[in-house]
Amino acid sequence: MDPSFEAQLREGDVVFTERDATLLEAIREHGSLNRAAEALGRSYSRSQKRLGALEAAFGTLVERTRGGPGGGGSQVTEEGKALLNRFERLETGYAAVASVTETVIEGTVIDREGEIAEIETAAGPIRALVPPGSEQVQVGIRADAVTLHDPAEVPPTVGTSARNRFDGSVESVTPGENVGQVAVDIGAETPLRALVTARSRDRLGLEPGRDVVVTFKATSAQCTESAGAAAVE
Repeated sequence: MDPSFEAQLREGDVVFTERDATLLEAIREHGSLNRAAEALGRSYSRSQKRLGALEAAFGTLVERTRGGPGGGGSQVTEEGKALLNRFERLETGYAAVASVTETVIEGTVIDREGEIAEIETAAGPIRALVPPGSEQVQVGIRADAVTLHDPAEVPPTVGTSARNRFDGSVESVTPGENVGQVAVDIGAETPLRALVTARSRDRLGLEPGRDVVVTFKATSAQCTESAGAAAVE
């Protein structure tokens, strides 16, 4: 990624960077700040101090347990996961500045609620923004708006604006230095493409054949009238 587009989140004087995201992901993976610092080749004391500074600015990111049969450890909180997701969206957004792939899926409008309509497609119903009067449409879904989840870690639909959700299987992975592209078969005529950071690619174990769950907001899927519909008229 172009260094001029380096993703950063700021809260007061504290700036959350790629290095901080890597630390949180390592804690998430290893279940311990000590083991995370060791795996990253970093000083435990400096990592602990940095985590304290981040939590003072962004809230409780890690929940710590002491003693017990397992010897204690650390787990990333929901607040910490939300911060990681926010940072990842920023990273993929910067990647999209240079190039954004859009998946186009054909469908038929079957229901409307204001500007949002439900469209029947080969993959199943999709909620999207639809122009008034359109019936046969092409749904355009930007790769930077698509989120991939481990099937065991899908967030509940209540309280989220990601109204579209599909089970899928990874078809291909095109890695990049920081952000790559993943094609997912969700049963449509064309695979749905998503931008994914290298960090998330590794955490999710994304490779051909891997089962994933895809989510994207209704407002990020925009429709145009299909060429076939225009020809009929």
